[in-house]
This record gives sequence, C-alpha cells and structure tokens, in this order.
Amino acid sequence: MKSVVKPLANVSPNPLPLNQHLPHASPLVYGCMGLGGGWNKNGINAKDLAQAHDVVNTALDQGITYFDHADIYTFGKAEQVFGQVLSSRPELREHMLIQTKCGIRFADDKGPKRYDLSAQWIGHSVNQSLKHLQTDYLDVLVLHRPDPLMDAEDVAHTYHRLRDEGKVRFLGVSNMQHHQMRMLQQHLDTPLVVNQLELSLHKQHWIDETVYAGNQLGADINFTPGTLEYCQQQHIQVQSWGSLCQGRYSGADVSDEPMRVKQTYALVCQLAAEYSVSKEAIILAWLMQHPARVQPVVGTTDLQRIAACQQAVGLQLTREHWYALYVSAKGHELP
Repeated sequence: MKSVVKPLANVSPNPLPLNQHLPHASPLVYGCMGLGGGWNKNGINAKDLAQAHDVVNTALDQGITYFDHADIYTFGKAEQVFGQVLSSRPELREHMLIQTKCGIRFADDKGPKRYDLSAQWIGHSVNQSLKHLQTDYLDVLVLHRPDPLMDAEDVAHTYHRLRDEGKVRFLGVSNMQHHQMRMLQQHLDTPLVVNQLELSLHKQHWIDETVYAGNQLGADINFTPGTLEYCQQQHIQVQSWGSLCQGRYSGADVSDEPMRVKQTYALVCQLAAEYSVSKEAIILAWLMQHPARVQPVVGTTDLQRIAACQQAVGLQLTREHWYALYVSAKGHELP
C-alpha cells in the first residue's frame, strides 16, 4: 500500500527552530546509508527495492521528510535504489527534501582512498547523483569531508554554477570545523545551511569541549572549540551522524561493553519507561535538547525503530535527566 502524505508546502512549520532556509525540514533526517543491499558489488534486487519503498513510506508517514544520501553509500546503490522508488512514484519528490554528499573517493587504479573537493569531481559527483536519484535537483549538496587541497574559491564558484544550472539549491558541509566553514563562506554569495558532525550520547567530545574549557582535563579532547557556537551564530543547521550510538543504549548486545555503557543502557531503559517513550527517543531527545538544536540523522532500516525515533520530537528531558545521561555515558562525575 502506498503512503499517503501531504506536500511539503502544506506541512505545518517545524516545531524546532531549524534552518531558516529549509523551513519545512523535519526535526529528524532519515539517513539512507543502509539502503541498496549492503557494501558489496551485488546488484540491486527486488528485496532491496521493496525495503527502500517500505523505508520511504514509513519515514514519510512518521513526518520525516528529509533524506540524507552520499554518492559512496553502498557503493552508489543507496542512491540508485532510492532513485528507483522515485521513478516508480515521482509524486513523492514534492514531499521530501533530498541532500547528498560528495568528496570521498575510494582507492582505485589512480590512487589511495582520498578526499576530492576539486571543481571537476564535485561536478561529476552531482551529475552522477542526479542520475542515480532520478531527480532534476538536489535540495542540499554537502561536502563530505575536509579536503586539504580544497580551493575554497574554486568550490564556491562550482557551487554557484551548479545552483545557476538548477541542479543544486543549497550548500552544506560535513565534518568541518568553524575555521574551514568561515574560509569557504567568504567566497559564497549565500549562507552554508548544514554541518553534519559525529555527535551522540556515546561520542561526547562536543559536550566535553564546553565543559572542560580552560581545564587541563580537556587538553586531549579532539573537537575543535567553537564549532557549534559558530554554527549557532551563523544559523547553520547542525546535523548529527552516529546519532543512535550503533544501538548501544537501545537494544544491542552490551555484554562486552565497559560498565559505563551497561549502566547508561539501564538508565535509558529507566527513563524510557518514566517518559513512556522508546529508548531511541530518549537518546535522540538528549541530542536535540542542546541549544544548537541538533537535527539527528537516523539510519536504521528497521521500520519499528524509525517510528520509535520519531517519538523524540517534542520530548523534553529534565535538566537533571539530561545531565544524568551525560555523566553516566562519561563514566565519572564532572569536575
């Protein structure tokens, strides 16, 4: 049965103050990395296509209208199978926002695994993604990883050309710190709209960087100070990848994990019962409560878990519960 959804133009304004340039973006993003049959050279089969249809239906039915891709996901098959869904049901395109990432190249006969944000590769990647996704335009093009050889002026010129050709609406970045964003922004005639970072209850360096500012315990934290603050100041939407912590706190086997993981899992279960929501909702609500208004990317292909994630929207934890989760996941008290 086909999903019945409302066009984006009729969707109620987002309950969270997400990016002003994408006012109808859903609070959650569906990450399509798991589509297409896996990281192998097998072709897309009927089961893979059925899964893609089911995932898209479920996401849209849950109010998730934002879909995140990358040209490399399952070696291009994630985009391709999604494109097959759109080809058979073109009316769905107006109900969704599509972003895809470019800039990572796997090892080949020309060189090792590398990052490539050259004008030539960005242009090639966009054209390939449009072909795979079977759409005329991308809502957001995201630069997947910082490229040490990136020429910011060249990247900006390439984006402006692609935008003027109607192939790309907005530009975003992923895994970039604020100095890199600022350098790129000075050559752009429109604002960057997204920065996608690894943020989660399990990966807390983005919080630690704030807590341990000026403290010797923060000396080895590998998160560039000021990145989230810059995004907030510039109205750049922060998206989180790895949001669900690979299931550590929502049902994955934690028997071999450190005690802090086991204790945090127990706490998540306790809070899920107290708030009458899913464990996934507790984990995502913790992220979304940060003043940066983090927009989690969720990549599960389990239809029930997609619905479970949506329960995070509008959920407000108490300050005490937020800190209890943070301290538990760290495994020791704050300084």
